[in-house]
Amino acid sequence: MAQTIEGLDLKVENGIARLTVARPGKKNAINHAMWAAIASSVTDLSRESDIRALVLSGEGADFSAGADISEFEQVRRDAGTAQAYEKANSDAFAALRDAPFPTIAAISGICYGGGFGLAAACDLRIATPGATFCVPAARLGLAYPQEAMIDIVTAAGPQMARYLTFTAARIDAPRALAAGFLLEIVDPGQLNERALAIAEQIAVNAPLSVRASKASIRAVITGRAEDVQAARALGAMTFNSLDYAEGRAAFRERRKPRFDGR
Repeated sequence: MAQTIEGLDLKVENGIARLTVARPGKKNAINHAMWAAIASSVTDLSRESDIRALVLSGEGADFSAGADISEFEQVRRDAGTAQAYEKANSDAFAALRDAPFPTIAAISGICYGGGFGLAAACDLRIATPGATFCVPAARLGLAYPQEAMIDIVTAAGPQMARYLTFTAARIDAPRALAAGFLLEIVDPGQLNERALAIAEQIAVNAPLSVRASKASIRAVITGRAEDVQAARALGAMTFNSLDYAEGRAAFRERRKPRFDGR
């Protein structure tokens, strides 16, 4: 399966989705239409039972420079227009955050603003040594809404979130790694291969188990009653699944399990 949306490229193969921000001439800046398309694409993938993982990346040298500032005079010029615009990018963050499958950001070059938000919304993040990170809202005179700040605080920690948003400073990959924002730093030539390898490691495991783990981790982070309830329900479901029976059988028979998500 392959799908091209203006500014985005989506491919699905062997249960792994690869979503690429594809505006290299604009440093993969994301316009209003692309925010909506990211949200709808990931939401559609979330309805597919055979998707095991998603890799998010940028085409060319950069992950993403963030929102396309050139259109702000039309789509984000005041509080009224900003409300609709911010819903579009918050929906994109939420689609990644709420996806039942794990999401992996493969980051090179610039990862700024809304691009940083997309990466933060993913479950795992890897980057090349030359990647740089910035949340430049204070330099533009605008504020990120709480819905867009959730993932930044969760992924980078409250103190680093404060530093990034208060100062609009750039940090490099080693500092992002030290803050816990990155899982690991990989050689530039190995970024996509490493992201795909992690996705493949996930894909061979029991999808119901992975989904339950993602839900449980979310419940720990949010503490919300509805998240706790959802995590418990998904956890209980694994014990009645055919995959659990297959896992036990494979252990007894000393072979690799073959999971199909039922």
